[in-house]
Amino acid sequence: MADNIYPIYDMMMTREDKEHLLRQRGMMVWFTGLSGSGKSTIAMGVERELHARGILCRILDGDNIRAGINSNLGFSQEDRRENIRRIAEIGKLFVHTGIVTLACFVSPTNEVRELARGIIGEEDFREVYVSTSIEECERRDVKGLYARARRGEVKDFTGISAPFEVPMHPTLVIDAGNLSLQECVSRVTDMILG
Repeated sequence: MADNIYPIYDMMMTREDKEHLLRQRGMMVWFTGLSGSGKSTIAMGVERELHARGILCRILDGDNIRAGINSNLGFSQEDRRENIRRIAEIGKLFVHTGIVTLACFVSPTNEVRELARGIIGEEDFREVYVSTSIEECERRDVKGLYARARRGEVKDFTGISAPFEVPMHPTLVIDAGNLSLQECVSRVTDMILG
């Protein structure tokens, strides 16, 4: 019989204790889609809506993660996978604390999204595919990344020089190019509260 080398976990307060305190259930809402599709904008609207309803929520976004904990990672296939792995591990901590966690990451392949789902757990993972067309994403591109990628200045840019795989089994699909922001926010909020 192997000894438990992590006995601290057996002494910590449980997820149920945290959820009881918050009067809510933790979950991960994983937004995926091309750069500029509306993932973060929708998540910010959902965060405000949930906050107004007294639900504690946290957004994890490419900008706030890549500027901190993942600042040492690039955009190679291996680094993208490690980026998602770390995000999923951090997200799992939030979810197990009873927090509704909104993760906004291109996460371009089914393999990396399944990696995240496996770490977080099927019962806690909701995948939202923001299916906005590449034309609309390019039109919205305030950072100029698509234009730079088309000129060859940005390597491995998803949708231009690197592939994006359409999710196989998303919980919800939203075309933010054809819906208002409020419609998008309402659909995600309804999914979370449903």
